[in-house]
Amino acid sequence: MNATLNPVSSHEAVESAARRIEARVVAWRRDFHQHPELGNRELRTSKIVADHLRALGIEVRDKVAHTGVVGVLRGARPGPVVGLRADMDALPVTEEVDVPFKSTVRTQWNGMECGVMHACGHDAHTAILMGVAEVLAGMRERIAGSVKFLFQPAEEGPPEGEKGGARLMIEEACMEDPKVGAVFGLHVTSNHHTGMIGYRAGPLMASSDELLVFLRGVQTHGAMPWRGVDPIVVGAQVVVGLQTIVARRMDITREPSVVTVGVFQGGNRVNIIPDEVKLEGTIRTFDEQQRGEIHEHVTRITEMIAAAGGAKARVDIKRGYDVVVNDPALTEWSLPSLRRVVGDANVRIVDKVCGAEDFSFYQKVAPGFFFRVGCTPPGRDLRKVAPGHSPRLFVDEDCMPIGVRALSSLALDWLAANG
Repeated sequence: MNATLNPVSSHEAVESAARRIEARVVAWRRDFHQHPELGNRELRTSKIVADHLRALGIEVRDKVAHTGVVGVLRGARPGPVVGLRADMDALPVTEEVDVPFKSTVRTQWNGMECGVMHACGHDAHTAILMGVAEVLAGMRERIAGSVKFLFQPAEEGPPEGEKGGARLMIEEACMEDPKVGAVFGLHVTSNHHTGMIGYRAGPLMASSDELLVFLRGVQTHGAMPWRGVDPIVVGAQVVVGLQTIVARRMDITREPSVVTVGVFQGGNRVNIIPDEVKLEGTIRTFDEQQRGEIHEHVTRITEMIAAAGGAKARVDIKRGYDVVVNDPALTEWSLPSLRRVVGDANVRIVDKVCGAEDFSFYQKVAPGFFFRVGCTPPGRDLRKVAPGHSPRLFVDEDCMPIGVRALSSLALDWLAANG
């Protein structure tokens, strides 16, 4: 191990620095929460981030992937490069949490007026990484190597017709020059109490693919269904048929998977059988082989059911985010750093999550470790708290200094171990 940084002494320095800036980190989070911005529109947020990094003497490249910010903190001596990532975008959700900094912002999203809320905790992620930047900038003379800060837009997806998110950040060389050797990220979660850090080696979060099905029948009077082909009945059979894929075709002892139809649209009068029905859904998997098999089953089952009913089917499956796969060796290596932050008993293996995250794309460029930080106040019943993407999500701000200390410690320890 490089003698430049002793893990214990660096941990103590991080603890002290994190305490000094805790109030500022909370203030940043509240400001972002009160002024949320949707994907590829994080103009105000990214300016605050870029200005903060520049004030710390960190090299800044802005307007990456539209509104992303990449900062490079170069240590006093040459060495490896570690990446730290935070997402900045909010969701088209109208907030229902009664806090003084509640969002009242309204805007347009894909042509529709909507409320805007940080309903997935990205405001906390951004503020945490700004705090990490300040902590590590204050320890620059002790660092051999560089820290690359990746403030990413549009994790929740860009507007219709636009590119964005982690894939575009990577296309625009956020992981190069200097090349990142390992990347870390976190996500606050109401599934765990504040003070707990959850991790899992290997698959942690699912891939996410969009399913679109058009079923074409023959329109006729609702009183004379034999004169046409009813795509609504065919569509109902398709929905039921798709549920057999996970139940009967997948080995769920190996990995779980989900096929859900969330949209069923067809017809506009009670006495008219329409020409066409549209189904939309999502496919979630933790294994690339199963992912491909499910795609094949979805297409085959849909087309065969449609043909049996005299209808025609068009199936379009759009690949979305890949599986978040934590590098096993990096995960195991990270545990002592996390345990120094919250204690052995509070670093626990957690279940897989069927939610998706585009952090997965960074993990295809460099070994990556993504972990979860509890944000529900101790004592509250976890079964009754609102999940992410809910208008009632509440983030206990006591989780934020934990996030600052965890990412700072991981970065310093990794640089020291790999220098």
